[in-house]
Amino acid sequence: MNLLKATGTIGGLTLASRVLGLVRDSLFARYIGASFASDAFLVAFRLPNMFRALFAEGAFASAFIPMFNRKVGDPEGRGLPEGLDFAEQALAVLLPVLLVMTLLLEIFAWPVTLLLSGKFNGVSHDQFAFAVTLSRLTIPYLMLISLVSLFGGILNSLHKFWVNAAAPILLNLTLIAALLLFHNTDPLVTARNQAIAVSVSGALQLLWLALACRRNGVSLKLRRPRLNPDVKRLLALIWPAAAGAGAVQINLVISTALAASLLAHGSVTYIYMADRLNQLPLGLIGIGLGTVLLPTISRQLGAGEDAAAMETQNRGMELALLLTLPATMALVLCGEPIAAALFGYGRYTPADTHFTAQALAAFSIGLPSYILVKVLTPGFYARQDTKTPVRYATVSMVVNLVGNLLLIVPLQHIGPPLATAIASSVNVGLLYATLVKRGHFVADAQLRRRAPRLALAALAMGGVLWLTQGVLTPYVHGSWPVRFAALVALVSAGMVVYGLATVLLGAFSQDDLRLLVRRRRTTQG
Repeated sequence: MNLLKATGTIGGLTLASRVLGLVRDSLFARYIGASFASDAFLVAFRLPNMFRALFAEGAFASAFIPMFNRKVGDPEGRGLPEGLDFAEQALAVLLPVLLVMTLLLEIFAWPVTLLLSGKFNGVSHDQFAFAVTLSRLTIPYLMLISLVSLFGGILNSLHKFWVNAAAPILLNLTLIAALLLFHNTDPLVTARNQAIAVSVSGALQLLWLALACRRNGVSLKLRRPRLNPDVKRLLALIWPAAAGAGAVQINLVISTALAASLLAHGSVTYIYMADRLNQLPLGLIGIGLGTVLLPTISRQLGAGEDAAAMETQNRGMELALLLTLPATMALVLCGEPIAAALFGYGRYTPADTHFTAQALAAFSIGLPSYILVKVLTPGFYARQDTKTPVRYATVSMVVNLVGNLLLIVPLQHIGPPLATAIASSVNVGLLYATLVKRGHFVADAQLRRRAPRLALAALAMGGVLWLTQGVLTPYVHGSWPVRFAALVALVSAGMVVYGLATVLLGAFSQDDLRLLVRRRRTTQG
């Protein structure tokens, strides 16, 4: 498998989803703004969003894909029926659990919302009741997106990566349609319509994945749930993997709850908007790499190809640094014009964009560690070790909680994102050190040579962006074409400088480019 091509396919579709997400967030800022209405919706959306990251992108995929791959062996061979039998067994247990969980969350939506918001820093009874209603409207998304993860895991194991990567686009299209067609002069009504659209999008994603599976000869039947050895093994792997894969999301929940309970209304929205911008490179690079690396490394280790698995992880680390370091520099230094161009109109004031840029800079300090977690954890999951990542995730969450408590009062909305970045850096440091200690990861000569040169190239790019943004900042407050042109100019300047710097410093050569083109042609042929 061509790692760059597979990652690029997933990353490209995820990028399309993230771009649509920015369109959605721009409309959200325009019609709802930064207020109690926006905070209430974002808290209601936080629980299903966290569950999606923990389950769909994390725990279930990390546990299910290696087991499914061992059943299937060669996706074109005779092992597929055995793999699908295992998938049906998993569905038989998963579905009733999800139904019960959804029902319980609907019943206990009041205390769940209280836990996630701290009652929004003393709002009225009617306002809090409205927030609980939004939570109840979004809760069905948990069950729907978890079933999506089952079908998506099967398709990823069969190398149909693009289908699963395209599913989140439906979420953004549904929310965009709701904002355009059902916005209201009352932001509370618009927020309620967004909550309804969340669950509608979950149903559309499930339908999309189910139809894709059917087209690829995969049709799962409902059967009686049985806790056979395979299912018990799957369940044993899922729960510890949830914390290990979702440390960032759990940290974000803690940050959101503290911000909602201790800070002024709108602070949750600043943190959310900043996180959405931070998620753009994370989605393009981290999720794409993580999705490809786990089945690839697990298959290589299963075939006894330890050297190939080590090579795959080295190149994954190198690719992560190549793409992440310039993104980090750009978001830290240019958050103000970016936030102003995307969100700074309608109900979103200049002060709101300034506060969003501050939170973005804090988040982005940890961007390399967020993505490296996606690169390093497959080294554990492919060996069916989910306990080590969960231990380190627990340490990370403690660091995040302490950091939040120490930083949220003096730094306000900057404190929670900064604490999250610090906690993620601690997590990735522990994961890396353990893989090295066990001999499961050794940085090869190419990675050791290129990593510092990539950092220098990113610094050179940062210097140019710092000088350029002052010239372009006045234009990010104009009409949409002017804003778009200013952002394109800023991004293009950064890309040109970074590309030249990587070549001049020897971090990336013309030979590498020719090799990548040759690999792509070979794969396509």
